[in-house]
Parts: sequence; C-alpha cells; structure tokens
Amino acid sequence: MSLNVVVIGGGAAGFFGAITCATASVSAKVLLLEAGRKPLAKVLISGGGRCNVTHHCFDPTLLIQHYPRGSKALRGAFSRFQPQDTVAWFESRGVKLKTEADGRMFPVSDRAQTIAECLLQAAREAGVRLQTGAGVRMLQRRGTGFQVGMKGGETIECDRVLLATGSNPLAYRWAKDLGHTIIPPVPSLFTFNIRDRRLQDLAGVSVEKASACLLGQGKQKLEQTGAILVTHWGLSGPAILKLSAWGARVLHDNQYRMALQINWVPQYNPETLRQHLLSVKSEFPKRKIALNCPLPLPKRLWQRLCETAAISPHQLWADLSKKSLNLLVRELTQGRYEIQGKGVFKEEFVTCGGVSLKDVNFKTMESRHCPGLHFAGEILDIDGVTGGFNFQSAWTTGWLAGKAIAL
Repeated sequence: MSLNVVVIGGGAAGFFGAITCATASVSAKVLLLEAGRKPLAKVLISGGGRCNVTHHCFDPTLLIQHYPRGSKALRGAFSRFQPQDTVAWFESRGVKLKTEADGRMFPVSDRAQTIAECLLQAAREAGVRLQTGAGVRMLQRRGTGFQVGMKGGETIECDRVLLATGSNPLAYRWAKDLGHTIIPPVPSLFTFNIRDRRLQDLAGVSVEKASACLLGQGKQKLEQTGAILVTHWGLSGPAILKLSAWGARVLHDNQYRMALQINWVPQYNPETLRQHLLSVKSEFPKRKIALNCPLPLPKRLWQRLCETAAISPHQLWADLSKKSLNLLVRELTQGRYEIQGKGVFKEEFVTCGGVSLKDVNFKTMESRHCPGLHFAGEILDIDGVTGGFNFQSAWTTGWLAGKAIAL
C-alpha cells in the first residue's frame, strides 16, 4: 500500500525530511509544498551566500552546548544524526565540505547554490514531488489522516504530514489547533543598537577576544567571550550574537533596552590590569600613553578609551594620575554601554520559541498529541548560536522525521 506524505515547507528541514522519507520507503509518495516561488531561499542567502552547512563538532555532548534552547532534547537526536553524518551525506552526493579556523563548515565551492542544487537533485532522484508557489491555508485532522487546504482552493488528503515551516505564524496556529503548546516566538541572533560617543567613528574596529555581559540579571549571569565588532549602529561579532541568543527572552522582555558591560581585555580583571599598567608606567615613563598601547587592542579603540579617561593625546606615562588610571582601568574592564534596540544579523533571521519540545517525541519527531504529524526545523522551540548549528538541527530533525514517517 502506498503512503501519502505531505511535507509543508521547502527549506533545509523540509527538503531533508522529504528526501530521507522518499529514499527510505519505496511506497511513500512524498509531496513537498513550498509557498514561495523559490525553494531553499534561506539556504541560498546563509553564510553570506556561502552556506554554513554545519559545524566541525562531532561530539554530541559538546555540540548541544551551542543551543540556548533545545539542548536536552537534541542530545539523543545527535547520537543518531550529527555533523559527521551531515558531512558524509553531502560528500556521498559529490559535495565536499571544508572546515574553517573557527569550526564552521562550508562547501568547498564557497557557493550556497552548490548545497541547494544538491538537495534539489537528491529530491528528484528520490521521487519527491515539489510544488512551489503552493501556499497552505489550512491543516486539519481527517480520521487517521490529514486534510491540507491550499490557498488556490485545492484540498489534499494524506496519511502523514511533516511541518517544516520555520517561524510561520500560520503554522503555529495549525499546531496549536491540533493540541500543541506554542512557546511565544521572539528573535534570536541579532546585533545591538548602541549610540555611544565612545564608539562613534570606530565602525570596522574589531577586538579578537572581549567579554560582554548583560547587566541587571540578578543571580543569572549572561556573559559571552569572543570577537566584538564595532558597527555604524553599535556592536556585532560572535560574542554579541551569542549573547543575543542566550539572552533572547530577557532582552525581549526588556524591550531591547538593557545595560551591557564590556571587558575589552578579559585576560585581566581590574586589579591585575591596574598592576600591569603601573608596571608600564614605571618601565616607559617618557612614552606617550595614547601612542603606546600595552594591550592587544586596536590603536583607535585604545586612543578613544584613553580620551574617555581624560588622558590627553600627548600625555606621558610618567604623568598618568591615579584618577585617570582608575578611569582607564574601568573603561577597559567594566565599560558600561546602553543597548537601545536590536539590529539584524544579515538576512539570517532566527527565532527562539515555537512548538513546545514536550509535545514531540524526539526519537521520531512525531507529535505526542496528534499521531502522524511530525515536526522538523525552526518550527520547534530550538535555536542555536551562529556557526552552522541551526542548519545542523534542521538536518537532524528532518532526517529523524523522514526515517520515522517512512516506517
């Protein structure tokens, strides 16, 4: 007997689930519905058009640490399909991946198109029927199966459904109507809008290793260390993006207006930095402070922070007062900046929130409330930090759902 399967959503998770299902079962007739005219749109723009496919972290225990939400549920899932399996899957289809210094993995071609073409070809070979411009307006239970209502008026009857619609509000409503709890979705992975004289005209300045901490959290400390980039609108870079992901809920609750503390030299605390600067003062008394930065910082940032500490451009280390030293130490290790809003991280919009993970069996990605309905990708309350982790959860949940549906 044939098994009629409808996959709603033509992104990474939807394609991977459809391909896996159709490959695993000769009797499965898989129809993939994509509302847009072009499938895999997010794949094509991700990673600056290069597609950050996954991350070179092959230990599930370490891998889950990159997911602010979903880590516990993904632990078992990654033991069945993890980045190593993703690499093997693409390489078996002629697409080799390379690892960059920070662990991110891209196609050797450096073209997202390579990944999209591979998925489209694999879907064709597996017999998946793809319909683009196919907007869904309704999903309902019909007996032991489902009825999918199209915006054009057509109705499709099927045995099983895979919802891989990303953060589509309409799909959240279908899931809720079918008995699922929806964790309110809010943005994750974004830059900070900060208007501050200390950052003015420093766009493009980057500090390789700095520490950023959200203030006002009580006992919960939200802090990330990594590269920080000064932009025209405020701050970006891996440390800021990770902080936005881990702090997505609290930032939303505070309307993206919070205090941020930055230690530009996290290898020092205020006291050890003070001692270091005093030794520099002792060793190089005749050198100009602004022109001789004794720390791994860009010259322009050092000079701006010296200026903030009331140190004139021609002042010598010998003339550094205790007051200016204390101000400089504070600016370097405990600088306070006011976040006044959120920016966007390129076009890669990620949300935290979605279908509650308690409602899903992570061995099969099947609903615990509605047999035959499966979920994959960003519709779930899962999100990872930047670095290929969001794509990996899409590949993993899509693969698990596809395998289970085919049984």
